[in-house]
Amino acid sequence: MKTFFHLLASLPLPLLHRLGAAVGWLAFLMSPTYRRRFRANAREAGYDFSRVRAAVAEAGKMVAETPRLWFGAPVPCEWSGADLVRRAQAQGRGVIMLTPHLGCFEVSAQSFAQVFGPITVLYRPARKAWLRDLVDTARARPNLATAPTTLAGVRQMLKALRSGGAIGLLPDQVPPAGLGAWAPFFGRAAYTMTLPARLARQSGAPVLLVWSERLPGGAGYRVHVREWEGEIPESPEAGAERINVHMERLVRECPAQYLWGYARYKQPREPAKGGLA
Repeated sequence: MKTFFHLLASLPLPLLHRLGAAVGWLAFLMSPTYRRRFRANAREAGYDFSRVRAAVAEAGKMVAETPRLWFGAPVPCEWSGADLVRRAQAQGRGVIMLTPHLGCFEVSAQSFAQVFGPITVLYRPARKAWLRDLVDTARARPNLATAPTTLAGVRQMLKALRSGGAIGLLPDQVPPAGLGAWAPFFGRAAYTMTLPARLARQSGAPVLLVWSERLPGGAGYRVHVREWEGEIPESPEAGAERINVHMERLVRECPAQYLWGYARYKQPREPAKGGLA
C-alpha cells in the first residue's frame, strides 16, 4: 500500500484533483447512504443540492490529494491572515488553531510548520495496524508533531502550548462519549468537543480559526485565518456551542468545499480503554 501511495504522490496535483473529482462522484452515485447523508446535512444548513454539488467532487479531491501531501513534493500554499498568526505568537502563550472539515485541512498544519514553526496536531489513530503505520510515517515532518486522542496526547498538547508552540484540532469531529457536549450545529444538536475550549482556558492561548481553500485547476491552496470572536465560555456546553458558531461561520465562507458527507450528527461511541478515542 505504501508503494501505491508513493506512486500517486509522484503525480501532478492538477491530475490528482481531476482523478479525485471522478472518484467523488463515483462514491456519491454508488452509495445511497452517503448520498442521503450528504443531502440531509446540507439541507440542515439551508443549502439545496444545487448550491453544494461541487462539494461532491471536492470530497474526492481530498482523498486523491492525500498521497501527494503525505509523501510528495511540497505543494504551493499561500496564507491570507499571516499577520494574525504572528500577532498571536507574539503573546508567548502558544496558539490554538481550529479548523472544520473544510477544504484541505491536512495542508494547514504542514504549511504552518513550514512558515511559522512548531505545531502539534491532535489525531485519532487508525484502527488497522497497516494504516496506522502508514499515517504515522507520512505525518513525520520537521516542526510537525502529532498527539493521539488519549490523555497522554492532551498532556502533550498542553506542554506544546506552554512552550509557546501551536496546536491544531478539528472541533467538528465527533468525540467519544463523555468527552463532549450536545450543542446546535446548523440548528441541529451535534455532539461537540469540549477539549478546545478547555485547553484555551487552561493555557490562556489565543484561538484562531483556519481553513485551507483548494484553488481551482490544482494550482495549490490558500489558508484563510480568522479571529475568535468573544470570550471563551466557562461551561462545557456554552464552550461547545460557541465553537459550533465559529465553525458554521467558516463553512458558510465556502460551502462548496465542506465535507457534507461526514456523519456529524451521529451518536458518540464509548472511549477506548485508557484513552480518549
